[in-house]
Amino acid sequence: MTALAATAVVVGGPSANAAPGCRVNYSVTNQWSDGFGATVTVTNLGDAITGGWTLEWDFAAGQRVGQGWNGTFAQSGAKVTVTNPTWSPGLGSNASVSPGFNGTWSGSNPVPTQFKLNGTVCTGSVGPTSTTTTTTTTTTGGNTTTTTSGNNQPGTRVDNPYVGAGVYVNPQWSARAAAEPGGSRIANQPTGVWMDRISAIDGNGSPTTGSMGLVDHLDEAVKQARTAPGGNLVFQVVIYNLPGRDCAALASNGELGPNDLPRYKTEYIDKIAGILARPAYASLRIVAVIEIDSLPNLVTNVSPRPTQTPNCDTMKANQNYQNGVAYAVSKLGDIGNVYNYLDSGHHGWIGWGDPIPEYDNFHASAKMMASILGREGATKADVHGFITNTANYSALEEPFWTVDDVVGGQAVKEKSKWVDWNDFNGELGFATAFRQELVANGFDAGVGMLIDTSRNGWGGSGRPTAKSSSTDPSVYVDQSRIDKRIQKGNWCNQSGAGLGERPKAAPKPNIDAYVWIKPPGESDGSSTQIPNNEGKGFDRMCDPTYGGNPRNGNNPSGALANAPISGHWFSAQFQELMRNAYPTL
Repeated sequence: MTALAATAVVVGGPSANAAPGCRVNYSVTNQWSDGFGATVTVTNLGDAITGGWTLEWDFAAGQRVGQGWNGTFAQSGAKVTVTNPTWSPGLGSNASVSPGFNGTWSGSNPVPTQFKLNGTVCTGSVGPTSTTTTTTTTTTGGNTTTTTSGNNQPGTRVDNPYVGAGVYVNPQWSARAAAEPGGSRIANQPTGVWMDRISAIDGNGSPTTGSMGLVDHLDEAVKQARTAPGGNLVFQVVIYNLPGRDCAALASNGELGPNDLPRYKTEYIDKIAGILARPAYASLRIVAVIEIDSLPNLVTNVSPRPTQTPNCDTMKANQNYQNGVAYAVSKLGDIGNVYNYLDSGHHGWIGWGDPIPEYDNFHASAKMMASILGREGATKADVHGFITNTANYSALEEPFWTVDDVVGGQAVKEKSKWVDWNDFNGELGFATAFRQELVANGFDAGVGMLIDTSRNGWGGSGRPTAKSSSTDPSVYVDQSRIDKRIQKGNWCNQSGAGLGERPKAAPKPNIDAYVWIKPPGESDGSSTQIPNNEGKGFDRMCDPTYGGNPRNGNNPSGALANAPISGHWFSAQFQELMRNAYPTL
């Protein structure tokens, strides 16, 4: 028999009001070959609780609760719930209670990383504190104690995480950018950190992430926070490793097969969640961008639509996209300083709100997003917002024309090949309208939107300066539009693109920020077949000689030549993005 003990204690400064707060000490008192005993002492740091209390946590390694005492225990999947015993419904301010239980384990028996008391994440602090932040960790006799004090209140989300905060600059991307001629002009811009495979979490084997693992980046973020406004720093991490990832785009296929949901949960999401929940990172505002290009694929690229792809039919049938996204949202949403933003395509993909269901993907995509609610414990409270145009090229706005224009007596919405009945011609209008549709489908009325502007500037000498005078709808639109793609469904290494608006907090109503989630200079996919061990295939949409398919109206791909596989550095594209930046550098 081995005696084990683990204690997580977080102590804040004096409270200015009676805000909720709690502290938990989880102690494994004894352990044997397939079982263990534990005591969970929870202290209420807020107002007295008189109507009953509920304590919650998730097990990370499949442990199961058996007999319990000093509380009523229940378990569903990994989640354990303890409610007050009938004889003791109250828990006074600064009072403690110690439920205990015997349980079973197999393989490993790690201590849970996060606890909630009546829905409040137990960080050990309550209310506003002093103006400085200090974190100290000590280990004595197998017990770990972490003490945090300061003006950041861990576990309490703000309405817009980007307001009043700096944003993390990835030193590895920054170094690549600075090494390029002229790159120092943007090397200090914040970009997303992509967890695009399991090994990326530890910093092993991901060309996109490099040698820095998630802990390395978070430790660096804590350092950068010391000089950020008010000590507040946003850390942007991309959750991107679904089973059967990117079913309609071979260039960004991933390492997990269509049925690898258990691995996605335990080896990927659980591991990331365990790291993000560490007390050392509780003062960071962690923005998690959830699974790019996933759920819209289950609307636009499945049977019976003409853009149907067998891989997407498979993922719709096994529901591992919905279940995987729901699990990620639920697990990460339990961490009080994580802000989940779900990827929601862009206007050139799901901007059609046609009343005929066969052609409507705008309303159908919002319904698909809402289908995650109630799965795997996901609730609307776990979704802080949505992001559009991630790693894409759609312009924010078209300054010289609208889809409702009529020229030569003809509606451009109907007659222009570029518009093709799409209801939008820019991401601002689309993001605003899609937000309203998402709220109508059950998401919280306060959700915010992010727009990726890393490559949608469309500047350079070819940028129009005025509206066309043509009376032909197609010519009028083509001469007036700043987005110079051949077709708005084109997505791979687009020729002529430029850097867009620099990252900015709260630029428009209900837009939380313009962000650079896709790091400029990282390829979308190889222009020719390149063997690799990253699970990434060759997609003809990245081939500049390709004539297209039904998804892009059988138009040329518009892709740049000589591109490396996705995520790898593409110097020629980086240089072009800088040349065509708008606003200019």
